[in-house]
Amino acid sequence: AIPFCREALKNSGVLCDAAVSFPLGQSTLETKVFETIDAIEKGAGEVDYVVNLVEIKNQNWVYVEEEMQRIVAACDKRQAVSKVIFETCYLTDEEKRRLCQVALKVKPTFIKTSTGFGTKGATVEDVRLMKACVGDAISIKASGGIRSMEEALAMIEAGASRIGTSSGVAIVDQYRLYQTAAASK
Repeated sequence: AIPFCREALKNSGVLCDAAVSFPLGQSTLETKVFETIDAIEKGAGEVDYVVNLVEIKNQNWVYVEEEMQRIVAACDKRQAVSKVIFETCYLTDEEKRRLCQVALKVKPTFIKTSTGFGTKGATVEDVRLMKACVGDAISIKASGGIRSMEEALAMIEAGASRIGTSSGVAIVDQYRLYQTAAASK
């Protein structure tokens, strides 16, 4: 699928994205690194990977940091954008803060709220928490369950610099209607 997408997007300015260890993050570290490199070599300009939630729950922060370091390094070496998916719906606020601390050491391009396949997607509270932890040092992508212009704008106001949604067309249409109504006042 990546080579097809790369070819379809050629000269468009749009990067092909690939998901690694999606949606549960339970692949081994070696598998995740291999998937990351393979996806980039096949044409992905961005890689989203899901952190190993079991290792977080086991408080194995050494493993979590090594995983993030190796995947981000593989992306950096190949000039690809790295996005670390936290899957916030399964984490405590303290675990989210610890992940942000790890991210501040490793420096992925983005930290991301969720896959959209968990029990809950992005929340304004999670974006605010992540932003409070990383400031402007790392970009935040709010993803999962964002279906309206109001929700997207709330995520941006909370600190997200990118929105992941399957409702992009509807959100843009809502924004156009909003602009039209505002212009006619």
